[in-house]
Amino acid sequence: MSDTGGEAYLGVDVGSVSTNVVVLDNRGSVLSSVYLRTRGEPIRAVQEGIRNVGESLSPDIVIKGAGATGSARYLTGVIIGADLVKNEITSHAVAALHIVPEVRTVLEIGGQDSKLILLRDGVVTDFAMNTVCAAGTGSFLDHQSSRLGVPIEEFGELALKAGQPAQIAGRCSVFAESDMIHKQQVGYPVEEIVLGLCNALVRNYLNNLAKGKKIEAPVVFQGGVAANVGMKRVFQEALGVEVTIPPYHDVMGAIGAALLAMEDSGKKEQSNFRGFSLADFKYTTSSFVCSGCSNNCEIVKILSEKQVLACWGGRCGKWELEFDSKPVEITA
Repeated sequence: MSDTGGEAYLGVDVGSVSTNVVVLDNRGSVLSSVYLRTRGEPIRAVQEGIRNVGESLSPDIVIKGAGATGSARYLTGVIIGADLVKNEITSHAVAALHIVPEVRTVLEIGGQDSKLILLRDGVVTDFAMNTVCAAGTGSFLDHQSSRLGVPIEEFGELALKAGQPAQIAGRCSVFAESDMIHKQQVGYPVEEIVLGLCNALVRNYLNNLAKGKKIEAPVVFQGGVAANVGMKRVFQEALGVEVTIPPYHDVMGAIGAALLAMEDSGKKEQSNFRGFSLADFKYTTSSFVCSGCSNNCEIVKILSEKQVLACWGGRCGKWELEFDSKPVEITA
C-alpha cells in the first residue's frame, strides 16, 4: 500500500480491449496504475480497476478530480462520477506532452485501433485513427503470438534476434496470416517470421495513418503494443529517428485523463468522484433500438436500482448527451 497521503487525481481509459486506471499525485507522478482486459464487460472492468487502485493507496488520499476517456468514456464518466470526459486524441496528446514536452509526433497502437497525433508547440495540429483494419493493432499480434506458440511478452525480444525479416503482407490481417503460415511451412525461423510481422504492422500503420503527413522528432510511441521492442526497432528504421517509449506507455490515455482532471480541478470545490466504494455498486444494462433515423442504432442503457444513469451506442451521440444534466462535464 502506498504511504503517500494528500491530493490525487484519477484517470480512467476504457476501450474494447483494455481498461486502464491511474492515480496521479499533484505533481503528475503515478501513485498507482492498473491495466485490465475489458473482455466485453466495461462496467465490471472499471469497478475492478477502481477497487485495485483504491486498495493500493493510503486512506489519506483525497481524489480532487476524476477524468474519463476511451471509446466507453461516457459510460465510464457516469459510473465513476467524472468531473470531465475527454476524447482519446486529447488525452494521449496531453500524456505525451507531460513526458516529453517537445514531442512532435505520437504513435499509439492499442488492442483494437491505432492513432497518429501530430503536435506543434504543444498543440495538436493533425491526427488520424484506424479503427477498421485489425492488421495494425495489438489484437492481431496477440492472435499470431498464440498461433506461433510464443508468449506475447517475448515477441519483441525474439524479433531483435532476427538477422532479417520474412516478407509478410501487411495490408490485410487475412493475407498476413496466410503469408505467415506459408513461411512456417517452408521452414523460416520463428524469429524472422516475428520480425516480419512487426514490419507488416509498421508498414500498415504508416501507409494508413501517416500517408501525406510529415512525421518529425521527437517521436513518442505509446499504447500496449509499445511493449514490443521489435516494433520500436522497425519504427526507428522506417522513420530514421529515435523513438521514445514512456515508462507507463500502456496507460497513457488514463494518465492524460488524470492530468486534464488536475487542470480542471480549480473550477470546483469538490470532485464528483463517487469514491472507491463504487466497486460495490450494482449496475444492470438493457437495450432498445432508436428509431430517430434510418440507422436504427441499438442503444444500451445502464441502470442502478431501476434509475437510468446513462445511454450509449448511437452513432450521433444523441442518447449519450441526453444525460449531460448529470454531474459530468462532457466535452469534445
